[in-house]
Amino acid sequence: MRKLRIASIVVASFVGLCFAMPAAAQHVGILQSAETNDEGTFKLMGAPMMVFGKDGADDEFGFGARGGYGFTERFDVEAKVGFFENSTFAGVDGEYWILQGQEKDIGLDFSITGGVHVTFARNENFDTVGFEITPQISGNVTKNLELCGALDVSLVSVQDAPPDFDDTFTRAHLVPGFEYRLSDALDLVGEIGIGLNDNAFTYASAGIAYYIR
Repeated sequence: MRKLRIASIVVASFVGLCFAMPAAAQHVGILQSAETNDEGTFKLMGAPMMVFGKDGADDEFGFGARGGYGFTERFDVEAKVGFFENSTFAGVDGEYWILQGQEKDIGLDFSITGGVHVTFARNENFDTVGFEITPQISGNVTKNLELCGALDVSLVSVQDAPPDFDDTFTRAHLVPGFEYRLSDALDLVGEIGIGLNDNAFTYASAGIAYYIR
């Protein structure tokens, strides 16, 4: 009887953790090029997102928003939030522009972004805390169109997970995208995040970025 009770607890804990891990919404995407915001420039952005479920999980629709500021010509900081059916996401990251094209809007750009985020879960899922690192490249193919590519890796810790279970995991996405200049103050941005491991869900997102110079 004791063994049966222990087995039941283990199975229940495992099932609970499985439901927690595949919660579809996991972040609000990258949605930027490898160029940082100009020094002294504020950025506001909003973008709907569709996260595609797998392994029996439903698709999930949500909305992400960002606000950022360029502290130097090579470094900016952005705060970000996301609202989804099963969770609310909040985070902050900093981007450093390592390689710049020889002239503005010409050549290849490379940057590294690092940040932290918290996901507040609903519907019996678990909260998570994560650290992200994102190397990114981009380059203009026309004066207004810039193509982007990134590898987004998140190291995630599950909060209040059942004992004796691994409460950390990694999510990895390959993220092709674009940024199209509509005007000096407006950009259209879009991307597809391709999940590279079991814990990463493929998503698609597009939105508008507004710059206050």
